[in-house]
Amino acid sequence: MTPEELHRAIARGDVAEQSSAARQTQSGDDVRLLDVRNRDEYEAWRISGETVDSTVVPYSRFMAAEVQGTVGELAAENGISEDENVVVVCGRGEASDYVAELLREAGYDAENLERGMRGWARVYDAREVPADAEATVLQYRRPSSGCLAYLVVSGEEAAVVDPLRAFADRYVADARERGAELRYAVDTHVHADHVSGVRDVADLTGAEIVLPTGAANRGLAYADAEEYDVRFVGGGDELRVGDATLTAVDAPGHTPEMTAFRLSDLLFAGDSLFVESVARPDLAEGDEGAPDAARRLHRTLTETFEAFEDDVTVAPGHYGEATEPAANGTYTATLGELRDRLSALSMDEAAFVEYVLGDMPPRPANYEEIVETNIGREALADEEAFELELGPNNCAATAA
Repeated sequence: MTPEELHRAIARGDVAEQSSAARQTQSGDDVRLLDVRNRDEYEAWRISGETVDSTVVPYSRFMAAEVQGTVGELAAENGISEDENVVVVCGRGEASDYVAELLREAGYDAENLERGMRGWARVYDAREVPADAEATVLQYRRPSSGCLAYLVVSGEEAAVVDPLRAFADRYVADARERGAELRYAVDTHVHADHVSGVRDVADLTGAEIVLPTGAANRGLAYADAEEYDVRFVGGGDELRVGDATLTAVDAPGHTPEMTAFRLSDLLFAGDSLFVESVARPDLAEGDEGAPDAARRLHRTLTETFEAFEDDVTVAPGHYGEATEPAANGTYTATLGELRDRLSALSMDEAAFVEYVLGDMPPRPANYEEIVETNIGREALADEEAFELELGPNNCAATAA
């Protein structure tokens, strides 16, 4: 099964389009995964979903079982049935390919997830977000990390918000498919969990790079480079995209320069507010600066965003492992829904600071090197950049 096929299966809640044959089971069946990595690797980063049923049996145990001739017994002991299809997973798709072959020899219906978790990290899906008639909005999601990006198309112009470097050509192709050229490549802030694609989009299209004014204070090294046209924006500044207007909204907290963008009743919130949590405040200024950053985030959520109506739809920069999509399949929610759902939005400042600092997950893997890459101080080849950002994003304030 290819990663793309597995992702479509998870999204639909069934298993379909197996790599060996176009075979479909009844809707609602679980995706049965056998992960042959070590338990700590699995716990740190795994394939998840409402219909995903995972079993972890390290590769070394299958090697021992092969010698002893007990592969079938090992599978059965771990709840794997000969009557079900199982997809075997590892980091690169090599160990899992060997285990899948052992299982088939033992009479099991097993397939390998091609390229393993690194293949999973290349899965990128898009769904349309309901928006006003002036624009078409696509939400891109990377299920391996929960990263979200957006394409705004109006007439013959388009803008991409928070693009990922690994998928720069995808945004260009999707805009052109809709008869538009990318005019802007927008970052809401200096990202710490993935390598930004704004420069790559600009290289492909000549699009203008749009960054928050405060990004210059983060040591941006490419702002004055002749090959890039960089525009800095702050609260109230507007970007015209065809007949649509993106309006910048200052939203500091996650980072000092964090800037959201409003398109009519749609708010591209970046990493300020998610549909299941709020942002963590320590990635830009460290542990010492986190309390002050948390206070700034509290003002963003309880003053700036509080001025917006309940029916404004929040389109965040990430979603969590257990996040349920909205009825339309996107990871969005109205401010009214979030005000009812998230207790953090009604906390006073002191309680809020204690809350966001009290249960933060580990910082994103390689976040310091990712920041250096995104501000242009470090240059990486495409594959190096891809390897650097593998794993969960961990940009929310709470570990759960």
